[in-house]
Amino acid sequence: MVRATAALPLDKPLSTGFAIRRQVTAVEQQQPGRYTRGDVLRVHLELEAQSDMSWVVVDDPVPAGATILGSGLGGQAALLTGGERREGWAWAAYEERRFEAFRAYYRFVPKGTWSVEYTVRLNNPGTFLQPATRVEAMYAPEMFGELPNAAVTVEPRP
Repeated sequence: MVRATAALPLDKPLSTGFAIRRQVTAVEQQQPGRYTRGDVLRVHLELEAQSDMSWVVVDDPVPAGATILGSGLGGQAALLTGGERREGWAWAAYEERRFEAFRAYYRFVPKGTWSVEYTVRLNNPGTFLQPATRVEAMYAPEMFGELPNAAVTVEPRP
C-alpha cells in the first residue's frame, strides 16, 4: 500500500467513517457576541461513527494561550466545568487537556452518535488560526472525519 499526504487547506467537512458537528457556547462572557480575554467557553462535539471501531481519537484544537479547564490543577474553578456533558455509548479511556488541543481516546466506539464537552478559558488577545478538528480510528487511518475551524479573534479587556 502506498499512501501520500499533503497539507491542503480544508474548506468543508470531510467524512470517511466519522462525522463531526462542533458548537461553542459562552459560559462566562463579558461582551455578548465578542470574545474577550478571560471569557470561558464550552465546546460541544457531536460525533457520529458509521461503523463499530476500536481505538478512536478525537483531537480538537484550542486558540493559542487558552487553558482547557478541568485538569484538576490548583486555581481552576470546578464550578465552570460542572455543566460538561457526555452522551452516547462511547466512553473515553483517557483524556488529554493540553495547551494546544483537547484529545479523547476511546477503546471502542459503536456505530451511532456520541458527544463530549469541554470548557476553555481564553487568556491571550489576538486572532488565532486553528487546524481542523479531527476524529480518527488509530489503527485504521482511512476511517476519519475532519471539520475546518474558523479563525478565533480574542479582544483585550476593555
